[in-house]
Amino acid sequence: MAGHDTSKKHTDFVSWNLAAWAAGLEFDALSPEAIRSAKLFLFDSLGCALGGSQQHDVQIALEHFKEMGGRSACTVFVDGFRTNPVDAAFLNALMIRAMDYNDIYWKADPSHPSDIIPAPLALCELKGLTGKDLILGIVIAYEMEMRLAEFAEPGIREYGWHHATITSIAAPIAAGRMLSLKPEQIQQAIGISAAPSMCLGAVTAGKLTNMKNTVDPLAARSGVQAALLAQRGFTGPEHVIDGKEGLTHCFGKFAGKFNLNLLTDGLPKCSGCHYKIIDCGMKSFPIEALSHAPLTAMLKCVAESGIKAADVTEIRVEVIARAADILGDPAKYRPTSKETADHSLPYSLAVGLVDGMVTPLQFRQERIDDPSLRPVMDKIKVVPNKEFEALFPKFQPSRVTITLDGGRSFSKRVDVPKGDPRDPMTEEEIAVKFNALGRDVVGEERCAALRRMIMSMEEQRDVDALIDLMKA
Repeated sequence: MAGHDTSKKHTDFVSWNLAAWAAGLEFDALSPEAIRSAKLFLFDSLGCALGGSQQHDVQIALEHFKEMGGRSACTVFVDGFRTNPVDAAFLNALMIRAMDYNDIYWKADPSHPSDIIPAPLALCELKGLTGKDLILGIVIAYEMEMRLAEFAEPGIREYGWHHATITSIAAPIAAGRMLSLKPEQIQQAIGISAAPSMCLGAVTAGKLTNMKNTVDPLAARSGVQAALLAQRGFTGPEHVIDGKEGLTHCFGKFAGKFNLNLLTDGLPKCSGCHYKIIDCGMKSFPIEALSHAPLTAMLKCVAESGIKAADVTEIRVEVIARAADILGDPAKYRPTSKETADHSLPYSLAVGLVDGMVTPLQFRQERIDDPSLRPVMDKIKVVPNKEFEALFPKFQPSRVTITLDGGRSFSKRVDVPKGDPRDPMTEEEIAVKFNALGRDVVGEERCAALRRMIMSMEEQRDVDALIDLMKA
């Protein structure tokens, strides 16, 4: 029968190993480093949610779900709208994602593990679970998402598929653990979520739409829904990852290689183990991850050499091939929306050169529409550098060469952008970002209170006070 492996037991599939690990992991087995990282990523993500709550696509989605109605069991950030845990997880994840300012992990595939945080959070609220439970759910979400971002050669993006595909596998694992599901139930949840959630890369190719920031939140939503269904005995394909017509089978037909051992080898089970969450990065700019190194290089070059925007005749940007493809295609030279602008290397560099900074202010519609930026964007040449390919993903090399009137040129290379685990954002730097995003939404006092609560999350008896502070 197509799509079913009748000769194998359910424990023969990799989804069983992942489910069994998550079902058995307890808070006391987490390392101190993993616990602190989970709190820092929660801090960063909730700041992104406060800023994201003001975005137009979030407002559209919120109006839609308010009209749909539903059980008043869980809370949506800022607005305070009460709905079911499935929709709350989606709306809160969309707020985190909306500004493309949340975390980043890029190996064979990119991912934003924080997109999943609202899944365990919604179930913690639903079930009255503790801050320790939330931290455990976050660590599980990051471990799964980041391993899934590593196990393909090449990544599934190289076949034209979006990383929401892997999020739909990771999210039900974290959600299932919050419901204390048995391994066999979490395994079913993986199949329920992932089978219908494979996502085309069209959402980030060429002209970008509201769907660019929506597909990962939809995958987080799918994970919550799948876990709740599996709790009731609903079943899904156990072989969705590595069985017949599963993910590795379908992509393997095109010469793709999948290292299943990278999903299961060394799964951490003790406080002395290495948890992958400590290897994830954060964003210091609200733009696509591969733009960070070239933007950092340009801003450093401008600052060190005292370059003025009016004197620039050309900015040559050398990056890896996929960065040139994603960020420098023709549609990116004339962005008409925030979604395209924050994935446009020409726009990010042009507005950074002219304004001297790249913050959420630079992605307001009136700035994107400013015709004076167009000739500046046209001065930017994005080219692939073959020598850089061998260094990625260990490094994200980029070299920017700025040529001025009269022919003088200045060059700067950056391999590790700020926010990378090798140059991490400190708690204080995250607080600056958090306050900038949240000050006008919930006020400075509440921003400070949120910081204190998040950084003591393991002491919280439930998540209700955290969610109350996230309401405007």
